[in-house]
Amino acid sequence: MRILVMGGTRFNGLHLVYELLKHGHEVTILNRGITEAPVPKNVKRLFADRKDPQQLGNALQNLEFDIVFDISAYVVEDVKYLTDIMVGRTGHYIFASSTVVYAENNILPITEDYPVDSGPNQSDYGKNKLICEDFLSKLYLRDHFPMTIARFSMVFGPHNNLINREQRMFLRLLRNRKILIPGRGTTLSQVGHVDDEARALRMMARNPNTFGEIYNVTGKDYFSDEGYVDACSEAIGITPDKLFIPANVMDNMPMEIRQTLIQRLAPYIHRWDHSTLFSMVKLKEHIGYEPEYTFKSAVEQTYKWFVDNDIENQRDYDFSDEDKIIDQIS
Repeated sequence: MRILVMGGTRFNGLHLVYELLKHGHEVTILNRGITEAPVPKNVKRLFADRKDPQQLGNALQNLEFDIVFDISAYVVEDVKYLTDIMVGRTGHYIFASSTVVYAENNILPITEDYPVDSGPNQSDYGKNKLICEDFLSKLYLRDHFPMTIARFSMVFGPHNNLINREQRMFLRLLRNRKILIPGRGTTLSQVGHVDDEARALRMMARNPNTFGEIYNVTGKDYFSDEGYVDACSEAIGITPDKLFIPANVMDNMPMEIRQTLIQRLAPYIHRWDHSTLFSMVKLKEHIGYEPEYTFKSAVEQTYKWFVDNDIENQRDYDFSDEDKIIDQIS
């Protein structure tokens, strides 16, 4: 199939390109041409600022695609400019959204019909994803535009441009730092490996079961905060020096510090001691998708990439805030 990937040079988009090529598809990517990336030579490249509708229209003039994967849309104008052009010129439009849109809930796992949070606690990122989703849902209902929404949850893996997640933890451990763990370390979370999530997107493509639908896309298992540390430590081959943070210290900790300790979804919505888990039953029923990576194997594969590409010497983190917490509770 002829496929357009919006973005295609960073993390999710780049791994999606590899997945599509592996299965014999003809891939075109469109971006501004700013980010350097190991894009295969058989990928066609288009250059435009998607926020400029004239540039976008000129780049896509007379082109038709079986599938459009929109990985780089963050505000509704991004979606509107592209769909205005592609109506009648694509068989399926798949939008990358996020599970940050969900409201906190005490009944787990969270399914696609759970309430969302568009209130004051929600981030601008989450609010804009919800606006994009609403625009697309109305376009589907009004014009039968063949669209699907994929809500990703904390994607994990090589080339992650959110470097304060697993890469920060690897470096803490390699430097033999004390590892701060919130509370008793029992809060549960869930991430999906970037290659699994690329495979899920590919499997959605041109499947009429997915038209007009929203799906959670994440990993196959859960981990506790302490389990996250243990999996990273085992991958590296060291014994972590754990320090558990009392609940009263966690409750009073600034958000910008708290969200860097252990990878956590939307900490401005979900309390640090509140587990956040998602159901993928709907995705399995509609397209037969099952993740291949366990959390442990995802950590191992990502750490191998980290070592093979000497990422340790490309990162420089400021741990001074963590040092203050360590001094406070030691």
